[in-house]
Amino acid sequence: QVQLVESGGGLVQAGGSLRLSCAASGRTWSIYVMGWFRQAPGKEREFVARITWSGGSTYYGDIVKGRFTISRDNAKNTMYLQMNSLKPEDTAVYYCAAGRGNEYWGQGTQVTVSS
Repeated sequence: QVQLVESGGGLVQAGGSLRLSCAASGRTWSIYVMGWFRQAPGKEREFVARITWSGGSTYYGDIVKGRFTISRDNAKNTMYLQMNSLKPEDTAVYYCAAGRGNEYWGQGTQVTVSS
């Protein structure tokens, strides 16, 4: 099993920045990829970004390209999401996922962007 704990969410004004963290514990050696998803009220969960654990290859959803940056610190078993130029439509609960695919999920952290 892998346990994931997100942190760093909060309230920010449009145009501001936040950095989310996702700390992994347990069988972290089994992680191949980690990613961020988000879900706004009344909407389906959508993909934000992902990163491979060993090589650090990244891939972003079109909605965040150029504004968000995903990274990881293998020594700390932690993944990050730097979010810049935030927009009200970025308001959502942000989840991290990990595993060979997305077998493991965190509990989510709320991000609210005010206009």
